[in-house]
Amino acid sequence: MQPTQIKLVIFDWAGTTIDHGCFAPISAFIKAFKACGVEVTPQQARGPMGLHKQDHIRSLFQLDEIASQWEALHQRPWSEDDVKQIYETFMPLQIEEAKLYTELVPGLCASLAPLKERGIKIGSTTGYPRVVADPILVSAREQGYSPDFSMCADEVPAGRPAPWMIYRNMETLGVYPPRAVIKVGDTVPDIEAGLNAGTWTVGLTQTGSEVGLSVSELEALTPEEKQQRLQAAETKLKNAGAHFVIPTLEGLSAIIDQIEAGSVPYGC
Repeated sequence: MQPTQIKLVIFDWAGTTIDHGCFAPISAFIKAFKACGVEVTPQQARGPMGLHKQDHIRSLFQLDEIASQWEALHQRPWSEDDVKQIYETFMPLQIEEAKLYTELVPGLCASLAPLKERGIKIGSTTGYPRVVADPILVSAREQGYSPDFSMCADEVPAGRPAPWMIYRNMETLGVYPPRAVIKVGDTVPDIEAGLNAGTWTVGLTQTGSEVGLSVSELEALTPEEKQQRLQAAETKLKNAGAHFVIPTLEGLSAIIDQIEAGSVPYGC
């Protein structure tokens, strides 16, 4: 098969290019449910990470521990109206929390420089709605990161794992076929969206939600603890179908080299 030239790489935001450990959404989900009398643990809040935030809330309600708390408190099962209520509580919290977690992941700009030198376009997708993403885009630009295009979950018929945000990036940036595109993200819905769009998929572990640690927390781990965390995240992303899984974005250029050399079968 003729080797593929990569023309576009589409990155996730929190846990991939900003917010090492993906903390902003977690804090907002916990606070939104707590405002309605329901305790959600950080581990529970991380479970559906990568989905549109309203879908994320719905997924949390489907956990027995959370559904039973709601029913005990309100004397009835949760409903779609409750999903909307939590989402309305969540949104202003998310806007403020996201502003606190806009720092670029270490080495981002250096990792993207070789892509830009090759003429590869940089796209982005996020589970954040536009009202949350816009201040993040401004902060990222001030730090030296400005994608060629960004797409938010509330700007398409459905967020991840649907492929629509990826297709909108491809359409706007004029890139096709899907095999000329790589989707990079730290969550299972990121990988599923890329697979549904027919692109290459790269999972990211060290900075992402599956490991869920800040830079300082990660550095405090023993080598054995760090390896266990990274391996668990890698296994989960590989099981989701990721073509490649790497700890940091430093490994992305080597992956592009492999794809363009034709050493990795498309759709493996």
